[in-house]
Amino acid sequence: MPVTKEVGANGAGQRLVLASASPRRSELIARLGIVPADIRPADIDETPHKTEIPRAYAIRMAREKAMAAADDHAHVLAGDTVVAVGRRILPKAEEEASARECLRLISGRRHRVLSAIALRAPDGTIREKLSETVVRFKTLHPHEIDAYIAGGEWHGKAGGYAIQGSAEGLIAWIGGSHSGVVGLPLYETRALLKAAGFAIG
Repeated sequence: MPVTKEVGANGAGQRLVLASASPRRSELIARLGIVPADIRPADIDETPHKTEIPRAYAIRMAREKAMAAADDHAHVLAGDTVVAVGRRILPKAEEEASARECLRLISGRRHRVLSAIALRAPDGTIREKLSETVVRFKTLHPHEIDAYIAGGEWHGKAGGYAIQGSAEGLIAWIGGSHSGVVGLPLYETRALLKAAGFAIG
């Protein structure tokens, strides 16, 4: 495990604000040896625009979250994860019926997980990257969907599932970034932070 430190103490003297209340993103960025100086969730309208494709939507959300949490004395890192079947953006499941519909839709077929990150510098410039991962679930039988729903891990999750939980046992194949599906693609995040001058091993 890397030694974590508050970013304000790194060699570059830079502070990092994480524009997310997600414990998963905090845990993931800690793997890079970074503890944000502040956690500042961005409250924005996350409604997709009419005809907006998943890739464009994910990038727009990450950028808008970074701008909403803007800080003139720190870099701001924001991310957004979108689950898509074709051009269809699946919702963040907030009720059981929505989660069931998502699971039925992705059962036995491939879907994409688009994880966008945006890094806003104190001068207002924004760097961004996108991770695209392909995931295929096994064919889910009704009793498997019932069991997963009963566990409650689906609540608030894009596409109605959390790969870091029991759903991973239902995934037959994944191509791309596992951390991106969880919520923060570490390879892309590391690249953005190093380009901005952060001291990362």
